[in-house]
Amino acid sequence: MTGQVSGVRSALTHAGRTVIPDRGNPGPTLRQVIADRRELAAMTRERVSSPLVAFRFYATTTPGKLVIILLAMVLACTLTGWYSSASLTTRSETLSSLIDRSEPQAEAAETLYSSLSVADASANSAFISGGRESPELRASFTDSIATASTALIAATDGYRDDASAHTDDEEGARADLNTLAVKIPEYTGLVETARTNNRLGYPVGSAYLTVASTLMQDTILPAAQRLYEQRSAAISEPQRTLTVPPWGVYVALLLIIIMLVGTGRYLARRTRRHFNIGLIAALTALGLGTVWLLVSGLTSVAAANTAKESGADPLHTLTSMRILTQQARSAETLSLVRRSDPGELDRMFETSMAQIVARADDLQGSAELDDDAGITDPLDDVKSAVGRWRSAHSEVGRLLTAGDFTSARSLTVGDGAISTATGYSEANEALVEAIAEARSTFRTNINTAQRVLGFTGTGIAVLCGVAAIAVFGGLFPRIREYR
Repeated sequence: MTGQVSGVRSALTHAGRTVIPDRGNPGPTLRQVIADRRELAAMTRERVSSPLVAFRFYATTTPGKLVIILLAMVLACTLTGWYSSASLTTRSETLSSLIDRSEPQAEAAETLYSSLSVADASANSAFISGGRESPELRASFTDSIATASTALIAATDGYRDDASAHTDDEEGARADLNTLAVKIPEYTGLVETARTNNRLGYPVGSAYLTVASTLMQDTILPAAQRLYEQRSAAISEPQRTLTVPPWGVYVALLLIIIMLVGTGRYLARRTRRHFNIGLIAALTALGLGTVWLLVSGLTSVAAANTAKESGADPLHTLTSMRILTQQARSAETLSLVRRSDPGELDRMFETSMAQIVARADDLQGSAELDDDAGITDPLDDVKSAVGRWRSAHSEVGRLLTAGDFTSARSLTVGDGAISTATGYSEANEALVEAIAEARSTFRTNINTAQRVLGFTGTGIAVLCGVAAIAVFGGLFPRIREYR
């Protein structure tokens, strides 16, 4: 038949055009055919010789897409495991540092301030009593100085010697520690000189004691208070982070789960297989990790939040109330040492008393402390003791105005039911009780937060590793099917 060619003929095609056309139809010349063949050979060599072109070509194929998905999933699981472990381990270490280092240092700083205040008040009271002081007042002074020295050592525990690594706060704390180390011996020396002159009946003793008390009030106690505030801030600052859930870890785990679900749907469309044991195992591992994090993470955050609201916050307020109590007592005794118009010292006393009552009312009105009788009940005793203390102080002022120094002295340093010493002691003991309860609440909840978090970071990292292995085991056989 005309126009028909019998037999089997091989045809070379390029871009949809017949390179060797049917002889019965008009087609390109021999020169055109040779040019097309050369162009095709050149494109083939380029594809083989260029890795980028080869990769782009391979990435458009189904096995290429599966390889990319496999690598992306394994990398995502690995990075999420590392990030989860690092983030949660850092959180756990911060909790551990709070309970092992920061809180004991803050307690030591508070003890340091209180002991120094007690020492100053005892020295003043011993001087007021005249002649040879009572053994109780002498023991109170020496014990307070010894306690302050021990607390000063504890407050410096773990302090870094590398000055280049210090923050501004640490530099300030270092300066205050140096001030305390230098000035406390100087203060005790002045007190001993005043004590010696007082026992010998020399009037100059009051001058030495005034200098010593001024040194304590203007230099030593402010340095101790700044040190306490710095150590207290070291507790408060990390808690702002610890009371926030680890949202980054939650988001990372959720994204991987979404990626796994999307990969399963893609495989189901391409391979018509709706069940892939590797992807299901990976989903199971990540699901367990997410549930584990939800339980341990949220429980840890709740415990840290309780530690802050029912422990650290009231602890800071109670400590400031005790500092005010110490300041009021020092001002009260120093005014009798000077035997002059109290003036500023009396105003300091009244201001401190008013602030103590106001802060006690604020704590008792706090919703977080409604069920915490260990803190609120001692505050009732504080307010009652402050009321009796203020009444006795007013009587002391009246006696001083009348020139009855002996009765005023007895009412200030005596141990009767109605005396400023008794009011101070009762208020101080009630505050110590409330502070101990708040500190116990803080430590208990921080310990709970740390134990609950425990090995969560390491556990999630292991589960992410299991998920990566499961993804590889689920996708690699599907890739091999395209050989």
